[in-house]
Amino acid sequence: MKYSSFVVFLSLQLMAIHTVFGQANLLNSRVPQEVGKLTEQQIAANDESPLAYGYIDDRDVLWSKTIWEKIDLDERINFPYYFPSEPGNLGEERRSLFDVLIQGIEDGRIKEIYFDDGGYFRTKLTYQQVLEKLQYTFETAAYTDAVNSGITDPEILADLTVPVKTTAADVLEYRIKGTWYFNKRQGELKYRLLGIAPCATDLQFKNPDPDAAPPGDPNETYPLFWVWFPDAREVLNEAYVFNVRNSSQPITFDNMLNSRRFNALIYKEENVYQDREVKDYIFEDALQQLLESERIKSVIRDFEQDMWNN
Repeated sequence: MKYSSFVVFLSLQLMAIHTVFGQANLLNSRVPQEVGKLTEQQIAANDESPLAYGYIDDRDVLWSKTIWEKIDLDERINFPYYFPSEPGNLGEERRSLFDVLIQGIEDGRIKEIYFDDGGYFRTKLTYQQVLEKLQYTFETAAYTDAVNSGITDPEILADLTVPVKTTAADVLEYRIKGTWYFNKRQGELKYRLLGIAPCATDLQFKNPDPDAAPPGDPNETYPLFWVWFPDAREVLNEAYVFNVRNSSQPITFDNMLNSRRFNALIYKEENVYQDREVKDYIFEDALQQLLESERIKSVIRDFEQDMWNN
């Protein structure tokens, strides 16, 4: 009886902590400026760190499979990762996943950023290199005429260019890399997220001159950069996602991703063919590619069932 009472008390305490984040001081504010302000006691109670991963000995891993997946932000279940598409409209407490990652990189709290090499994390990027990948400057016809006429004033030339930048609204999907493994000590199948990459269309297609559009599909997305997920957990654990079912009980991006609260499509698995993608051996057939993705999911899911059935 005492144990049950303790469990109920602990659950209520945890709910109270999350409620503070969801509607901080909303019902006690005399003026709108007081909404969201926490007392010193509330700040101390909300000082939470992400739940640490347990140590996994390599000898305990009986079986594993690394996969790459796409999270399509056009699907309703994945909307919490996309909205709000414009930062600042709803305050700092609500931001999209892309803005949270960029802010963490800008602050220097996320340091493990890598070039798009398929998610193998070989070539690191600096913050300046990330900025260069997120922006581009188009030179107009007037710019070309000015240069040809001998104008070298940088201020004049800058007025004749059109700068564009990748924003949260341009990120249409995320690609993630993770490993499913069977822990023989615990006797269960588990998942560990390793990397995440925001994907957007090529900035070249934002050219204001329609005649200068580059060849290719304007809707095709490319990874902007890869982030080693364990390095970003502290930042993601401080950013809260809007809960569509109960706004007073938000959830962090770290919890959302670790608990796999999204819908994703497997587009690659580690294999003997140099980790080729599904589209590399199933050509121009979206239905068969989808079925292949489901087949890979079934192989992973059935492994745990087969362990208990044999």
